[in-house]
Amino acid sequence: MPRPIWNGSISFGLVNVPVVLYPAENRKEMPFRMLDGRNLAPIKYERKNEKTGEEVPWGDIVKGYEYRDGEYVLLSDEDFKRAAVESSRTIEIEDFVDAGSIEYVYFDKPYYLVPGKKGEKGYVLLRETLRRTKKAGIAKVVIRTRQYLAALLVEGDALVLNLLRFHDELRDVSDYDFPGRKLEDYKISPKEIEMAQRLVASMSGPWEPAKYHDDYRDALMQWIEEKAEKGETQPLAEAGVAEPKETDTGVINIMDLLKKSVENTAKTRGTAASKPAKAAKTTKSAAKPATKPAAKGRAKSGKRKRAS
Repeated sequence: MPRPIWNGSISFGLVNVPVVLYPAENRKEMPFRMLDGRNLAPIKYERKNEKTGEEVPWGDIVKGYEYRDGEYVLLSDEDFKRAAVESSRTIEIEDFVDAGSIEYVYFDKPYYLVPGKKGEKGYVLLRETLRRTKKAGIAKVVIRTRQYLAALLVEGDALVLNLLRFHDELRDVSDYDFPGRKLEDYKISPKEIEMAQRLVASMSGPWEPAKYHDDYRDALMQWIEEKAEKGETQPLAEAGVAEPKETDTGVINIMDLLKKSVENTAKTRGTAASKPAKAAKTTKSAAKPATKPAAKGRAKSGKRKRAS
C-alpha cells in the first residue's frame, strides 16, 4: 500500500468527514540518468550566466516574470508568500454538479480517499448520496503547496478525488483546423461508412483495462534485465519517508449538521434546497466544450511570457 499524502477532511456544508489522501496513479517511469560516455560519470548541470558564461551561485539567482519583451518583473520570496493560498488539508466542496457533465478533457490526475479515524459513517453517507444523485462535488484543494480544482466522484466503494484542469488551461478547439464539412466534401460514401461501422462492431468488446500493457517498456525492461544478469549494475541506497501523523476529526451529529447546511444553502442561494425535486437543472453551458479564455492583463506592446 502506498504512503498517504496527507490526512485531512472533506467539508460539505457543516459536515466534516475525516479522510486520508492516497495516490491512485502507479506510473511506470524509466529513471534514466545522463552519463559521460567516456568514463560513465554522471553529467552535472551548471547554472551559467548567458552573457558572461560564469556559473551563478544559488544565492544570486532571482525569479523574474517577462512582462514585455526583454522587461522582467522580479519576484521575491515575500511576493510568493503574499500570493500563496492558505495551506489546508480540507477538501471544501463548493458546488455539486451532474457527474456526467464534466467533459473528459478537464480530468487530470486521480487520488483515492480512504475514511480516516471515526470517519466511516460520514464517508459512506457522502458516497451513497453522490451515487444516488449522480452528482460530483467540485472543490479546491491544496496538495504540496499548490492549489488545484478537483472533482469528488464515486467509483465502486471508493471516493475518488480527481484533479481538474482549470478552464483557462485548455486550448480552444477553434485554435485548430478540424475537418467540419459534409461527408460528401471528403468523398466518403454511405457504403464506406457502413463498412467502417461493421469493422468497429467486429472489434468491439467490454472495457478490460488490465489487458493493455506498455509493450515498449516491457521490451526495454527485458533488455535491461538481461544486461543486469551480466553484472552491469550498481546498487543505490533508498531514502526513508516519514509517515504522516493522523488527525482526530470525528463526525458529530451529522443529521443536525446536514439540516443546518441545507438551511444555510437555501438562504444563501435563494432556492428551496430542502426540496430536491425542485433543484435547479444543470445549464447547457456546463456541457459546452471549452471556450477560449479572454487574455487578462496583457500589455499593449506584446503578450506576457514566463521566464524560463
